[in-house]
Amino acid sequence: MAGKRISAEQLGLAVGLDGADEQALFKWLLASFLFGKPIQQAVAERAYGVLVEQQGLDTPAKLAHCSQQQLVRLLGQARYVRYDISTAARLHKLSRKLLAEYGGTVSAIRQHSPTRDDFAQRLLAFEGIGPKTVEIFMREAEAGLYGEQ
Repeated sequence: MAGKRISAEQLGLAVGLDGADEQALFKWLLASFLFGKPIQQAVAERAYGVLVEQQGLDTPAKLAHCSQQQLVRLLGQARYVRYDISTAARLHKLSRKLLAEYGGTVSAIRQHSPTRDDFAQRLLAFEGIGPKTVEIFMREAEAGLYGEQ
């Protein structure tokens, strides 16, 4: 993912774990998930647009109600084809785990995390979220939490 970095602001999102709109926070997690994969930024941005802007899959519940096959088809529309099947499966698992363990909110992960490192470890526990996704997400979402800028 060389070149310019996408920001939450470019996607029209105001994020920050210290009081962001929960829906914006989930959208940024979803975008970070897509941008964290070894795929062209333009393709990841299109995939985000198809999933969130065109299809309205902007909450964990909505994402969880899509079948894996529907997600594969939507990712294919965005030409996100190299990792479409694994990404669809992991998006499905991410949304279901977020619903089951954190009531469907990213803010709840924060509430259960006394430190930034604990929060990062909780994110890494989601299948398909690796260090790059955490880095992208935290770059904007932490907004001065835990005494860090």
